[in-house]
Amino acid sequence: MNSNYYFTRFLTKRPAEPTLENLAFLQEKHMLHIPFENLDVISKTPIITDLERIFEKVVINLRGGFCYELNGLFGWLLREIGYDAHYVGATVKKPDGSWTIEGSHATNLVHLDDEPYLVDVGFGDSVRKPVPLSGEVVSDVSGEYRALQIDEEHYDLQRFEDEQWKTLHRVSTVPKEFHEFAPMCEFNQTSPESPFTHKRLVTIATKEGRKTLSDLTLIITENSQKTKETIAEEDLPMLLQQHFYLFLMDSFS
Repeated sequence: MNSNYYFTRFLTKRPAEPTLENLAFLQEKHMLHIPFENLDVISKTPIITDLERIFEKVVINLRGGFCYELNGLFGWLLREIGYDAHYVGATVKKPDGSWTIEGSHATNLVHLDDEPYLVDVGFGDSVRKPVPLSGEVVSDVSGEYRALQIDEEHYDLQRFEDEQWKTLHRVSTVPKEFHEFAPMCEFNQTSPESPFTHKRLVTIATKEGRKTLSDLTLIITENSQKTKETIAEEDLPMLLQQHFYLFLMDSFS
């Protein structure tokens, strides 16, 4: 795997040194150019925790992916260029207040000058900057975020919504090997209980907000204003190219 190809994928160059500023720059560039998407899940194309295979899909074939693919690959890249980064698991909090399977979300922790930062490019509509575990609030176009310590090994990533802090997911700081996510990767692409097996989901950050395809509905958010448009099935290939930089030749039926 050639890291220079990866940088080209999100239109930048290898940074000169592993600093916090460069980390934030890479995270945002990644999220602006590589979408979160579950199209392989919907088409029942197997996804396995093999970084070389993921590299071929995302970098060479200009695709996106879900958390295991995007955070898996980005974690590899960060280590390649000198960051002290490792994989960790997180448990997503559902809108109804319940939790997904423990540790089923794959993400990254990066240590800089003895300060750990949560760095996630595979959670869809979420923070675009490294979030320090110190509790410091970080802000971007998508909102305000913080990491709240729960116990010695767990932190909640929270977003400020409706005048209160709401938990998105609970992160464990215990390092994991990438292959340890294999059971959850299989579950999330095959189980009826998975949120990814029921309809298409493609989403990408923009400078002003976000674009999301939910089945046949295109949602564009710009400066907190949302517009929705229903898309015809035959228009999907062109829409995916135009809005999400995806070039797929296969049928969507």
